[in-house]
Parts: sequence; structure tokens; C-alpha cells
Amino acid sequence: MSFQELELLSKMVEIDFIMELLERALRDELQQLTRKKVRVSIIGDCTRLPKPLQVLLREAEETTKNNSQLHLICALNYSGQNDILQACQNMALKVKDGLIEPEDINKFLLEKELETNCTEFPNPDLLIRTSGELRISNFFLWQLAYTELYFANLLWPDFGEDEFVETLSSFQKRQRRYGGRSGS
Repeated sequence: MSFQELELLSKMVEIDFIMELLERALRDELQQLTRKKVRVSIIGDCTRLPKPLQVLLREAEETTKNNSQLHLICALNYSGQNDILQACQNMALKVKDGLIEPEDINKFLLEKELETNCTEFPNPDLLIRTSGELRISNFFLWQLAYTELYFANLLWPDFGEDEFVETLSSFQKRQRRYGGRSGS
């Protein structure tokens, strides 16, 4: 077996493990999420996920759809580029079907077609990126336009309460300008 084949096999095993872990966690926690009134929404292309996981994800969304205490959005096999592309395709179909005119297309209509339209607040105020990576990796490309970014040089499992408080403290000190100039 070549090095590339071993590397591909290793990634497949890792992905299978992560999918099984997600399925197990969701089965174990769904009742607690429901009890705590957490709404679960899934965004991304789930068609490539294992069928039992797809069924469980749909069940979680359906079971929790009326919950309103907290909204947990899970991005699985999500691509910001594909999200924007799919939104544009949906708007093009609406133009083709005579439901809208091309001049009706604006940022608000596009945002309604994005997968994050499942939430009342689709644009995050803060993105925390762990692992020391200094990129957003095709994540929420439209939605992050005015998001504050925080890069932590820790792997996600090591990012704990102290780091979270430090992140929030940093965020509180920032001047949010939403594309405008600072008032100096």
C-alpha cells in the first residue's frame, strides 16, 4: 500500500469515527436537549453522511423545532461557497419561474436563501478559530462580513472556560464599526 493510500485510509477511519461519535452523542443527548428547550438545526450537505445519522439528524430537528431557549446549529459537510452558490441557483429558479424579477435580487433576498436562514440572528458577532490556523476555511463566507475574529493557538478540546472568558474580554474591548471608520 502506498503512503497516499494509507493517508486516505487513515482519513476515512477518522471520519467514520467522528460520524459514529456524533451519532452516539446525539442519541445520548437528544432527551436532555429537548428538556432544556434547545432547538437543533442542521446546515450543510447531509446527503453524504451515513443514512442512520441522516435519520437521527432529521429526528433531532423535528423533535426540537418548537424549542426556543437556545438554538444549536450544527454545520455538517458545510461549505460557504456552496451555500452562496445554492442561494444564487434558488434565486435564478425563482426568476425563471416568474416569482421574482432580476432587479428584486438584493442582499436581503440572498440571505433568505442561505442555509443560516434557520435562525433569527444568522450573522455571528464573534468567530473563535482554534488550532492556531489563521483562516476561516470556507465557513460562513457571506455571514462573517462584519464578524470579529479571534484566533486561539490551542486545539479545540483544550479550549476551556478560561480561554473562553479571555476571548470574551478581548471581544468586549473591540470597537464594532460594521465597515465604517473609527470615530477618532
